[in-house]
This record gives sequence, C-alpha cells and structure tokens, in this order.
Amino acid sequence: MEEYAMLPNIRRHSIVVAKVGLRIVDGLNENETLQSSVPDESLIIAGALLHDIAKTPCLKNGCDHARAGAEICHNLGYPEIARIVGEHVLLKEHDSFCCSQGIFSAAEIIYYADKRVRHEEIVSLEVRLEYILENYGMGDQVRHRLIQENFDKCVKLEEQIFQFLPFSSSQLPEKVLGSSSDTLFTFTENG
Repeated sequence: MEEYAMLPNIRRHSIVVAKVGLRIVDGLNENETLQSSVPDESLIIAGALLHDIAKTPCLKNGCDHARAGAEICHNLGYPEIARIVGEHVLLKEHDSFCCSQGIFSAAEIIYYADKRVRHEEIVSLEVRLEYILENYGMGDQVRHRLIQENFDKCVKLEEQIFQFLPFSSSQLPEKVLGSSSDTLFTFTENG
C-alpha cells in the first residue's frame, strides 16, 4: 500500500472489503458441508487489501485500475492475487454451477465484497449500483447497461453465497461490525 502510494481513503475501503470477505469466509466455514472448499483466509485478506493497489495512479492517468493492479501483483510474483485483483471490477471466471453447490473462489468473494462497500460503508447492492451508475456511468446508456449487467451477475452471486451462510445479506453490516475479524486490522493507514 505504501509503495504504490495508496490514498488513505482507498486503504480504508480496502480494509472494510477485507473484513466483509473474511466474514463471508467465516460464515462459509461454519457450514460443515463446505469447509474443505472455502478459500483460504490469507488469500482473501491479501486479495482484498490489494484489490485497489493501482487505483491511485489510475485516478491520475485514467488507466484500468483492475488490469494495472493485476499486472503489479503478477510482476511481484503473486499470480493468485493478480487474478483476484484483475477480476474485482468485472468477474470473468464465474462458475455459477459451482457457486450453486457452495464452492466459491477467492475472486468471487472479493468481487462481491467490493460491491458491498461504498467508500468505507457496507451498503446494499442497490445502493452501490446507484453510486456506480452516478459516478462511473457518465450519462452513457451503453455504460449504464454494461454496469447493470455486471450487477445482475453480482445479485445472482449474492443469492448463491447467502444460501450457505447462517445470516442474510441484510445482516452483513452488523455481522462485520460486530465480528472478531476487526482485531486483524489494527494497523494504521501507514500500513
């Protein structure tokens, strides 16, 4: 985060995404039938903390921050993290059948977690969609349609994830804010 000059607000956003991802993984681990197929927590943490690693420079030069971030992670020797970072905006390798069976990749969990976090606040997909359309849709109907299609995929993923969790999607904010995963993120913005 420090090396790539991640802005403090982007760091805080990434920490909340990590907390959401960890709470989902914790919930999946509570489901005894899924424990062997749940992504490793360290992969979730690393993917979430680094998903916006290229956002700061891309804000300045207009590059695709997911692609640029994936390149950074790949060049640093982290191909698994690179895949997560590369798919956090637009999920390319989504296996709906596996998800319906309770098998989720780390990329799918981080993609979903990121969609639930607006700045540092855990919000519904509807609220997040409204924000993205307003800030990234640029009044372009084609962009709006593509963003909506991406969110339709996320809504389906949400349904699949929460079939296997002991709480509902509307309970996610309280589950994250009251979870013990907060203790994992006691470091400062200086990383």
